[in-house]
Amino acid sequence: MNIYDTLKERGYIAQVTHEEEIRKLLAEEKISFYIGFDPTADSLHVGHFLGMMVMAHMQRAGHRPICLIGGGTATVGDPSGRTDMRQMLTDEMIEHNCNCFKKQMQRFIDFTDDKALMVNNGEWLHKLNYINLLRDVGPHFSVNRMLTAECYKQRMEKGLTFLEFNYMIMQAYDFMELNHRYNCKMEMGGDDQWSNIIAGVELLRRKDETPAFGLTFTLLTTSEGKKMGKTAKGALWLDPKKTSPYDFYQYWRNVSDADVKKCLALLTFLPMEEVNRLGSLKDKEINDAKKVLAFEVTKMVHGEEEAIKAKEAAEALFSGSGVLDNVPTIKLSSNTIGSKIIDILVQEKIFASKGEGKRLIQQNGLSINDEKLNDIDKILSCEDFIDNSCMIKKGKKKYYRLILQ
Repeated sequence: MNIYDTLKERGYIAQVTHEEEIRKLLAEEKISFYIGFDPTADSLHVGHFLGMMVMAHMQRAGHRPICLIGGGTATVGDPSGRTDMRQMLTDEMIEHNCNCFKKQMQRFIDFTDDKALMVNNGEWLHKLNYINLLRDVGPHFSVNRMLTAECYKQRMEKGLTFLEFNYMIMQAYDFMELNHRYNCKMEMGGDDQWSNIIAGVELLRRKDETPAFGLTFTLLTTSEGKKMGKTAKGALWLDPKKTSPYDFYQYWRNVSDADVKKCLALLTFLPMEEVNRLGSLKDKEINDAKKVLAFEVTKMVHGEEEAIKAKEAAEALFSGSGVLDNVPTIKLSSNTIGSKIIDILVQEKIFASKGEGKRLIQQNGLSINDEKLNDIDKILSCEDFIDNSCMIKKGKKKYYRLILQ
């Protein structure tokens, strides 16, 4: 099957610039293509995961991914999807974040023997001469048309800065530079990047009269249209120090029934026959599909060993079998005895605030050793520990093990 049809069948493709030309190109040539990643944090999150899956599918079909790290554009800030201006980063912060990204990407993409490239656009953007850029690229951009782009509309209400206005031009320039350096023929990205991607395609076609193509993939959203990967603690990170493998596993284990099939298609390499079979399960049986989803995604991001540990921890809690060693564990010093439970849980970031803790307790949503806690001022005592261990259950499905040192 043509890789284009594979991506379409699995539900990745949102919009394309030249569908029939792209399908023909991907069938007849092995091309270089790129996806951009802004290094605004020291870890990728689950929103980036979809892009890496697209790159992995393309690479398996013989095409070469270029992971473009926005070391230059990150100093400006992408206005897409924003109502406020992004924080500007120092060169040192950007370099550190880029290094973190590459380590995570290597789990998905094979960078050996130039099978994939990682490039930082700071390499050319920092050297640009402003006058030359205006003369070279400026005539190919209509300000009127740029202002109609969705990425700018959302910023117009609070005020779009000239700094951010340049972002589309810089991203288009990236595509042109990658085409000149590596014969890159296609830019891919999330559907919120459509305006920026069109700008790059049109710049190459107008200025260089070079065939260039754009493709956006669907954003990772729930059946209700909300972005996936948001948790009570913030984003669902791919760094195990930011989101533990257990919490990562549990996120996918607990997705809604309506989202299971889509997640299996987009976030695993399971054959579509198996995806369709698992996605068609109903009622209690859908939990089997969720277990497969959680294990497969965790295995890709954190490795098989961590996926097995997370699975065993979940089974130990929910079925009463196995060991609890892999359950999220918090070590407390003995002088914690005598403190309020709610203060301890806020300090250990199980609750974001005392207000959240109080509300959950009032709603009978917190248990200690399987007993509902209804006293907001409950003091932690030695009697709460059995063999130096105390089990906290938050809501219906989140467990934490407190251990006295």
